[in-house]
Amino acid sequence: MVIVMKPGVSQENIHALVDALERDHGVAVGITNGVGCSILGLVGDTAHIDMDKLTMNDDVERVMRVQEPYKKANRKFHPEDTVVDVSGVPIGGGGRFTVIAGPCSVESEDQIVGVARDVKAAGAALLRGGAFKPRTSPYSFQGMGADGLELLLEARADTGLPIVSEIMAPRDCGLFEEKVDLVQIGARNMQNFDLLKEAGKLSKPILLKRGLSNTYEEWIMSAEYIMASGNENVILCERGVRTFESYTRNTLDLSAIPAIRRMSHLPIVVDPSHAAGMYWMVEPLAMAAVAVGAEKLILLTDVRGLLRDRNDEGTLISQVRLSEVPGLVSEGVITGGMIPKVACCVDAAENGVRRTHILDGRIPHSILIEVLSHAGIGTMIW
Repeated sequence: MVIVMKPGVSQENIHALVDALERDHGVAVGITNGVGCSILGLVGDTAHIDMDKLTMNDDVERVMRVQEPYKKANRKFHPEDTVVDVSGVPIGGGGRFTVIAGPCSVESEDQIVGVARDVKAAGAALLRGGAFKPRTSPYSFQGMGADGLELLLEARADTGLPIVSEIMAPRDCGLFEEKVDLVQIGARNMQNFDLLKEAGKLSKPILLKRGLSNTYEEWIMSAEYIMASGNENVILCERGVRTFESYTRNTLDLSAIPAIRRMSHLPIVVDPSHAAGMYWMVEPLAMAAVAVGAEKLILLTDVRGLLRDRNDEGTLISQVRLSEVPGLVSEGVITGGMIPKVACCVDAAENGVRRTHILDGRIPHSILIEVLSHAGIGTMIW
C-alpha cells in the first residue's frame, strides 16, 4: 500500500501517522521525501487497513494498493530515481557519465595493474575484474579466488579506482565487505536466495545481473530480497537472455530498459559485451541501448583477453572526425585506442524524447565521456 501525503505536511504529522500505522496494523512503513510531497510505503499485511478511513485524514492526498509483489524496489513506493554511491562514484539519477572498465578475469599482477592504468588514462571511474569465476565446465579456469582480490587491491592502490568483482558464495561476504567497492552478483546466482539475503547485510552496493531466462518481475524480486535484508543500494544489469538463437552468446533484451525504468526506481545498466560475445557487436548494441533510454550504459568488456581472442583485430588504431559535434570539440582528427568505442551525442528534447547521433569509428574514452556528459547521460562500464 502507498500513501501519498499532501504538499507541505509537516514531518511531525507524517511521523505521527507512521507511528500509528506501525502500532495499530503491524506494518513496516518507509518514508520517501520527494519533490513537493512525501510518500509512505507500507510493507506487510495491509488487507485489513481501511483505505477510505486513511483518505479522510486531512494530511493524506490519496491511498493506493500495490498489486506487484515487490515493494521496496517498486517505483510506486519511491518515485524518484535512486542514486547509488560507489566509493564516491554516483550511479543513477542522470548524473555524470562514468566508465567502469576491466578484464573478465584477474590473471596476474602485471595484467590487472596494467589494465587499471590503461582504463584510468582512458577516463574510467571504476575497475572491474573477476577473481571468482562461474564456469559451465568444472575444468575451465575458475579464477584466482582471494588471491585475485588481493591483486585488485594492488591495482586500486596504484590507480585509486574503486573495484567491482563478482561474489559466488555467502561464505565470502565478509571478504567482499572488506575488500570490494561494488559487489556483483552474476546471472547464474540471480536466484541464489541465500546469497541474496547475505548480500542484503553488506554495507557495500550490489550490482545484480539478470538471470539467463528470468522475467523482469523475477529479476526485481531478487533485488527485493537484497533490499528486504537491509541493503537498498542495488543496481540492476541487463546482460542478455537465452533464446533459440545460437549465433550470439545471448540475446540482448533492450525492452528491459524502459520496462524496468517504469517498474522500479533502481538504476539499470546494460552489458552488451556478455550479451553478444563478439567484440564487433559491442558498439552497435551499446548505441542501441542508449537510444532506448538506458540512463546508465555498462560495457563490461574483456579489455585484453577478448581482443586477444580475436587476433588483435580490435587493437588497430583508427581515426574519427568529431567536428560534427557542435560546441564540444574543435574540428580535427582524434586518434583512437585499443578498445572498440561508441560515440553518441544525445539531446533531451522538451518532450523528453532522446535523439541519438552516431559517429562512425572509434574514439578515446575521455572524449566519449565528455560527449555523453554534455548530453546528460549517465554511466558506462567497459
